[in-house]
Amino acid sequence: MGGTMFLSSEQQRPITDAIAAAERLTSGEIRVHIEARCKADVMDRAAFVFEKLAMHKTELRNGVLFYLASESRKVAVLGDAGIHAAVPENFWDDVLAVLKSRLAQNDAAGGLVEGIRMAGEQLAQFFPVAEGDINELTDDISFGA
Repeated sequence: MGGTMFLSSEQQRPITDAIAAAERLTSGEIRVHIEARCKADVMDRAAFVFEKLAMHKTELRNGVLFYLASESRKVAVLGDAGIHAAVPENFWDDVLAVLKSRLAQNDAAGGLVEGIRMAGEQLAQFFPVAEGDINELTDDISFGA
C-alpha cells in the first residue's frame, strides 16, 4: 500500500488544494512526499527527499516538506535553513502532533490537509507573501518507493 495506492485521486485533490491555499498566505513553498516504507530515521529520510526534490533551491530557503511513510506510519515536517533561522525551535510540534493523531485514526489525507493549513498560517507570520511572489515548486504530491 505505497505511493499512489495509498491515496486515491479524490483524497489527493484536497491536499494539493490545501498547498495552493497555504501558499497564497506565505512566500514559503510546501511539498508533500509519500512513500510506503521508511527503514531509516524519519528525519534523515525526509532530509534526503528534501534534497532530491531540490527544495533547498528556493530563493529564501523557505521550503517545507511534509514526509509520510504510509506502511511504516512515520511522518516528518522539515523546513529549510531560512525557516529554521527565523522560527522558534518547536515551530512544527503542533503540526506534527496533528499529523500523528490523524494518521493513528487512519486519516492521513485529513491530517495532511490540516497540517498544511496550520503550516501556511504559521509561515505567513515569518514569510508573508510578497508582491510578485512566484510558485517556485510544484504543488503536486510526489511519490516514492
